[in-house]
Amino acid sequence: MKELSRPHSPRTAVPAVKGQRAGRAAVSRCGRDPGIPSGPGGSASPAPPEPGRSRSPPRARCRACAEGPRGPAMAVAALRPRVAALGRRLGARGARDAFLTKGSANLDKLKDLCNEGKEHPSTLFQLYTQAVLDITFFEENQLVDEDFPEESSVQKLKELICVLSEPEDLVRECSIKEEPINILGAELLECLYWRKGALLYMYCHTAKERSEWLQENIATFKKCLNDGVHYLMKMLSFRCPLQLDEDVSLQDKDTARLLSEGIFSDTHLLAMMYSGEMCYWGLKHCGEGKQESLESINPVSDCDLGSSSQSISVDFQETGRNMLTKYVAVCEGPLKGQGWNTTTAKQMLHYFVESHN
Repeated sequence: MKELSRPHSPRTAVPAVKGQRAGRAAVSRCGRDPGIPSGPGGSASPAPPEPGRSRSPPRARCRACAEGPRGPAMAVAALRPRVAALGRRLGARGARDAFLTKGSANLDKLKDLCNEGKEHPSTLFQLYTQAVLDITFFEENQLVDEDFPEESSVQKLKELICVLSEPEDLVRECSIKEEPINILGAELLECLYWRKGALLYMYCHTAKERSEWLQENIATFKKCLNDGVHYLMKMLSFRCPLQLDEDVSLQDKDTARLLSEGIFSDTHLLAMMYSGEMCYWGLKHCGEGKQESLESINPVSDCDLGSSSQSISVDFQETGRNMLTKYVAVCEGPLKGQGWNTTTAKQMLHYFVESHN
């Protein structure tokens, strides 16, 4: 649990990634500067195409951007209290590391831009999102290093998930008729949802081993699993799979298959494994009955997420089977021999079949 994986971005090309094992609880930052792809070891590598999404910022479509001088003013007014709150979080951290240093630099730059009042709102929102990703990554690592203290982890999870939801809340506050993906872009939204889902995955990975706690808090555990799967499925939905037809020509057939499955990076593949594993834990520890109690407990994700996971009950059986089946097919197909382990996934798939029968 304490061994962290290297940071990686949703735009890393999967065929270039080797040796990453699924099923291991790992923190992944998933939050590099927008538009700068990163390959293994942090080196630049070509990014796969992003079917169905334009990479050009839709600046004229943002309400805060389209209202002339009032647009930047509206964005700045909404940003100031959030920037101040992030600054307080940063000041409360005793230690300093590379991520906090970068987060601090982004906050300082954001403050300067807000004071100038001339920068494009979408740029401000993206810079704020990057600062959120950097600062919360440090806090998530602390939780992992401490093995998620039993007495305080649930509250800390709520807090971190709320902070990671702030960029979307900010966009909705300033752009009532505009979707966050058109302002922040698919990459940053993938990072935000990956981080929320992976954080709950790591927590559940630890909590399921605490038998006494699990017996007394099974509803909370189920809610964490439900929300975690929801976040990861949402992360997988932002970019459309590549439609292979006569107009699309890719020499690498393995890459073409990955893109057609909606797998644009190692992070996307890990999201499939993590969501499948959480469904397995849900079926094993909570049963497959409908989750009527989800809204009656104190929710882990009690922020306004737009499409609230609190009202979405995940079908552990169907979702888990589908995700793990796709994971195994890809790892033993186009990614065969590249270090992806399918043993655990196959064991869980067998459990899904047996429990269904």
